[in-house]
Amino acid sequence: MNYVKDGPAIYKESFAIIRRESDLSAFSPDLARVVVRMIHACGMTDLPQDVLASPDAASAGAKALRSGAPLLCDSTMVANGITRSRLPRKNEVICTLNDPRTAEIAAKLQTTRSAAAVELWRDRLAGSVVVIGNAPTALFHLLDLVEEAPDHALSPALIIGIPVGFVGAAESKAALAANRLGIPFLTVQGRRGGSAIAAAAVNALASEEE
Repeated sequence: MNYVKDGPAIYKESFAIIRRESDLSAFSPDLARVVVRMIHACGMTDLPQDVLASPDAASAGAKALRSGAPLLCDSTMVANGITRSRLPRKNEVICTLNDPRTAEIAAKLQTTRSAAAVELWRDRLAGSVVVIGNAPTALFHLLDLVEEAPDHALSPALIIGIPVGFVGAAESKAALAANRLGIPFLTVQGRRGGSAIAAAAVNALASEEE
């Protein structure tokens, strides 16, 4: 079979196709570069119509990463999708889903393990970059935590909230976009999302390379 075998050529042409076929006109250049990466992760050139972000999302996320902020991830899939070599300060990538304490917290709070795992982020939340690509319950619980904390004490620098699914996904992302603390955010409205898209957004923010 005849097909393109040159890796760099495939990579370059992929991004060229994305920019030809996608409407990125609604985004600033720095956010457009992030959206291109997100499209590359899922193959959906119509994704931009559902991307919603605060005006400062890309700048806030990049600045936080350059300052050494940790990345708090809701799933191992998100954590494993983050390219460590791109991180500007060897930023810590944290996922507490499989922490031994998580199951006990979930039982106590009568919630999912994904939401319970967020409880273990409390001492790292302030100024962090939160990346949720799987569990709507984690995003809902995160928003409860930060909005109930006195004096905005737990507010992250950026929330990338892109959980995928049919139950609670669209609603959790709408709640993120409407967060009353004005926390910078990046999301994909509706049911679409997932760990690959969320990790791709981080990888774009972490480096100036496309």
